[in-house]
Parts: sequence; structure tokens; C-alpha cells
Amino acid sequence: MTAPGPVVRRALPDAEYLPRVTVPERTARGTALRDQHPPERVARWRETEGRTDPVAILERQASSRIPELVPLRYSRMLESPFAFFRGAAAIMAADVSAAESPGLRAQLCGDAHLMNFGLFATPERTLVFGINDFDETLPGPLEWDVKRLAASVEVAGRDLGFSANRRRAATVATIAAYRRAMLEFAEMRNIDVWYARLPGDALAERLEQLSDKVSTKEVRKRVRRALERDHLKAFNRLIEDHDGVPRFIADPPVLVPAGDLLEGEQRDRYVEVVQDFLTQYRTGLSPDRRRLLESYQFVDMARKVVGVGSVGTRAWVVLFMGRDAGDPLLLQLKEAQPSVLAPYAGASVHDSEGRRVVEGQRLTQAAGDHMLGHYRLRAWDGLVHDFYVRQLWDGKASIDLTRLTAKGLTAYGDSCGWTLARAHARSGDRIAIAAWLGEDDAFEQAMADFAVEYADTNEADHARLQAAADEGRIQVAAD
Repeated sequence: MTAPGPVVRRALPDAEYLPRVTVPERTARGTALRDQHPPERVARWRETEGRTDPVAILERQASSRIPELVPLRYSRMLESPFAFFRGAAAIMAADVSAAESPGLRAQLCGDAHLMNFGLFATPERTLVFGINDFDETLPGPLEWDVKRLAASVEVAGRDLGFSANRRRAATVATIAAYRRAMLEFAEMRNIDVWYARLPGDALAERLEQLSDKVSTKEVRKRVRRALERDHLKAFNRLIEDHDGVPRFIADPPVLVPAGDLLEGEQRDRYVEVVQDFLTQYRTGLSPDRRRLLESYQFVDMARKVVGVGSVGTRAWVVLFMGRDAGDPLLLQLKEAQPSVLAPYAGASVHDSEGRRVVEGQRLTQAAGDHMLGHYRLRAWDGLVHDFYVRQLWDGKASIDLTRLTAKGLTAYGDSCGWTLARAHARSGDRIAIAAWLGEDDAFEQAMADFAVEYADTNEADHARLQAAADEGRIQVAAD
């Protein structure tokens, strides 16, 4: 048998998506970038005098959010430095954008902290571990995601009371997992990278190998809960009977039925808005999933507060019923505002922020939601709000970090590092990235140094927000 000849690349209309250079050329590019931008320089961090006031960044974000919910967001962020970190993606985006970069880009999660990874069900109803939040997704320098992940391990470790040595071990393990995974992905066939998944039980199996019974118990519990978290579970928790008609429970400010929020012209336009949503959303689905949606009937809608960083953005839950009272479908509409990365990485190329989130999720997530879609609302005040749509609670669960030991945090971080590398490998030049990362431990050691320095800054920013609350600059409400 003769050896295959060189690959001939024809000038197709979509040729921009095809590799233009050989593997050796891509490797050489990454190696040259490592010489020009070594990890220890890329990971350098020192707070400067000209740094933007972090509270001012949060106040700018608040200007586009529901005013009565902004104090609740501040309240949640003040609970701890880690809670603050979760809500401070915009602050960190401004910080990391000012650092040296090798210019290797990928589709970023945009907010790759530990709590934005978790378990979710695939369309085949198996559980995988992966990224579960894409509100800030946008193409950008890959190290921005890595820095966010590394810093979150250090900040979480401090909240958990772990020693400096144990925190560093967890951070190094997390970023080493990212680097090693990227080296492995660089050797894979393109299609195998897209098939790569981390089964939901893999994290528990890793903990069992470490003889960490405490963390293993927590992970196994979350796996069981993920399998139980379906539409019926959400229905029983969020819905009550109103004269034979299912309606959302009123639990303000966390859950407020639409009818309790609307009055006058808004109430008159409610049916029109719902019909517009159904038309837009249905049109964007594939024909088979459109047929599935059409088998359900709209019943009710409510505003639901979610997360820490997302508090104040518009988020709704929508109830549909199918063949009978035992066949509910619950969808979540979550507002998609411009990514916090956009001022530094460039605006989205998509025609709406909802589509930006949907396309970013499809590009980077291991398995997509059957009902994932997007919607644009032209509100009664004339403003336009973009949303993305997904199923509520469909096999989704997060690990409770407070129940992990130091070994558990290390194993969990390892899984997050692998997962982030898989996302970047699907969307970036994984061969050049692997060459830049290198085969020694310089990258993870540099990122661990960065994590310590940035965690100090995060604690100072948390104190600044508390001072702003004490001085009356911002209003804080009880959850």
C-alpha cells in the first residue's frame, strides 16, 4: 500500500473554517509564541493605581438591571469573598485584559469559575460533567478563562479554610489537568475531540481512588440528585393548584408570577408578548424539536431570580403542559446582555446576544439541550431585551464545594481543568495552544502564583463593596 499523498484543500465557500497550515507549522507557531510570551509573564498580576474602581464597574452593570433586584445582588455578593468573586466577572475581565497575551484565541466560557461547572443530562439521558453557564461566552484570549478558573480555586480554598500549601496543590492540579488535556487533544483526530466527554461518575471514581470518602459521598449524592431533577421535580416545587389550573407559586422576590408584576398596558399586552415569544422561539428550533414544542400548551409564566452574578437580569420560567397533568415542560428564559468580555475582546458577530450564548454553548459544551434556543423581546418601554431559552432543571446539578475536602477540591479542579481544555480545543488551534503550554510545569506554576495574587485583590474588592454598603453608596437587601 502506498502512503497517502498531501491533502489538497479546495477553495470552498466555507474555506475559512478549514486548517490552512500543517501540524508542524502550527506547532512552530505555538513554540515561537512561548518564547515571545512565556507563561510567567502572561500570568503576572499586580494591582495598579490606575485600575478602575471595582464598585463603579458593578454600578455600571446595575444600570441595565431590574432596579429592585440590584440590592439583592449586592447582598449575595457580600456573603463571602468567593460569593463576591462569582459576581465579579466584569471586574476580572477588565483586569485580565490589560495583561500580556500570546494571542491564542478560543471560544471562551467567559466566567469559568468552579461553580459554573457541573452535571447535566445529555439528550441520551446519561450524565456528563461540563461547563453549565455561558452568559459571558465570546471568542477571546484563552488564558482569560484559565486565569478565572485558577483564581476561583484559590478563592474557594480560602473560603473553605484550607492551608496555603493545599490551596496551591489544588490550583496546580487544576491547571496541570488543563495543560495535559490540551496536549492529548492536540494528538487526536478532529472528530475525536468533538466526541470527547467526561462521564458524570468520573469525578466520584477519581475521589474513590484518592480514598476520599467524604467528597465521594457528596459527588455521588449530586449525581443521584441530577438524575432526579426533571420537569416533574421542578413542577412539584414551583407550581401550585389554582382552582384546577396549575400556576407558579408566589415567593417574592425570588419567584413572582407574571400576573403579579403586570398592570395596565403591560397586562393587556401579555398574551401578545407570549405569542411573539412562542413564534420566535419555535421558528429557531429544528423541525423535529419544533414538533415536540408544538405538542405542549402554554400555561403560565413567572420571574425567577437565579445565581449571584445574574441577579437583576431578567429571568423567567415558563410552564407548558402536554398530554395530561403529569406531563409538564418547564423552560427558563434568561436575559443575555452583552458579554463582560466584549469591551476588551470585541463585540459578538451574532445578530442578538441570545444567539451569541446559544452558539457559544453549542460550540463548547459536550452535549446540548434539546430545547436550547433564543428570543428577542421588544418591551412595552421600547427597549429590546435578548434571551436564551433552555430547559429548567433537566438533569442539572452542581457540586456543593463546602462539602469537599482538600483532596476533593483538587480532584474537582482537575475535572474542571480537563473540561475547559476540551472546550478550548474544539474552538481554538489546539496544536499551537499545546505547543505554547509546553511539556513542563511552568504554566501551572505561573497560574498558581497569579491565583494567589488575584485572590488578595478579590478580598480587597470584597472589602471595598462592603465599605460602599456601609457608606450608603449602594443599597443592600436581605435575600
